[in-house]
Amino acid sequence: MPPTDSSFAPLRLKKQEERRLRAGHLWVYSNEVDTAATPLGAFAPGAPVEIQTSSGKPVGTGYVNPHSLICARLVSRDAAHPFDASLLVHRLKVALGLRERLYPAPYYRLVHGEGDGLPGLVVDRFGEVCVVQLTTAGMEVMKAEVLAALDKVLKPAAVLWRNDSPVRELEGLPAYVEAVGQVPDTVTLEENGVRFVAPLAAGQKTGWFYDQQDNRARLAKYVRGGARVLDVFSYVGAWGVYAATCGAREVICVDASAAALEHVGASAALNGVAGRVSALRGDAFEVLKGLREERQRFDVVVVDPPAFIKRKKDLAEGTLAYRRINEAAMQLLERDGLLVACSCSHHLTREALGGELLAGSRHLDRGLQFLERGQQAPDHPVHPAIPETEYLKAFYARVLPA
Repeated sequence: MPPTDSSFAPLRLKKQEERRLRAGHLWVYSNEVDTAATPLGAFAPGAPVEIQTSSGKPVGTGYVNPHSLICARLVSRDAAHPFDASLLVHRLKVALGLRERLYPAPYYRLVHGEGDGLPGLVVDRFGEVCVVQLTTAGMEVMKAEVLAALDKVLKPAAVLWRNDSPVRELEGLPAYVEAVGQVPDTVTLEENGVRFVAPLAAGQKTGWFYDQQDNRARLAKYVRGGARVLDVFSYVGAWGVYAATCGAREVICVDASAAALEHVGASAALNGVAGRVSALRGDAFEVLKGLREERQRFDVVVVDPPAFIKRKKDLAEGTLAYRRINEAAMQLLERDGLLVACSCSHHLTREALGGELLAGSRHLDRGLQFLERGQQAPDHPVHPAIPETEYLKAFYARVLPA
């Protein structure tokens, strides 16, 4: 039976266009809507809707944005529990249950959009502070309900809305950063038994990248015993400081942001490894070129760049950038060195990244072994029907003489 709440206006699909939704997907594209029966222009951005088959049979409830290519998102398939404030609370509790099983301390991604059944909502938890991103018009409309649900489930001391992501432009939403309660400039978090200082309002995205937690944990066995480590695109030093705490004798963190590198120093001091961690500010490509000219060599080089491929049309240029930066990293490795190569670009497949690493090694006449492969941590669950939710790739690659 359809929801009894009259606020859910019907959104009618064309014939057979519900098949992808029935198979598990959550997105409706504008060309799948029967605009003669339910004109998209009649909907306000973010309005709640009941998504229906061409015959009027309910598929579920969600929200609509007539100005976006993804014009609707399915949130609930259960007629008894439509998309509303109560469902938000329920989904938050389900998400929290998973994280409390996975992590000993309250530092993790609490909600990962579609992966947690809440499209358009991201929540990162830093103890008593939550950083929240609303990336769709439907979630923006539910902003007050999201805040109330967080208060009911977690009772955080403060919430920071980091609604300044470029993806909001696709939804026709303004960018803003807004605090509820006393949000500190920085927080101290714990990951893999190591403490870090991370900026919130002034940091990248939500301030920290929890998605690499498991991949960083793998680093310990490769750096113990006094490895020399280069952390490229270090941001606030998550890889580099961790390496120092695991036994690396020297770590150099490279980033273009002076503010980020200040936090590298703070985290190193917090863990008693300040004497083994230093920073180089500058463009990563230029810094690596300079280190090569100085004949610097490292046992381990970590390359964890921002997404070089944000849109499909950037694929060729971005793929070349991944090839160039990883090839430059290989040139700085000792004869038996380890490259940790990462990509958070969904459009670059795992196979394609591996292929670029192989091509780079052959261009340098080096041998290559893949030792381990990684993906995003389990607090960033993958929705099996939505490939876009599986985005993070990491290769642990041994680079040898030919």
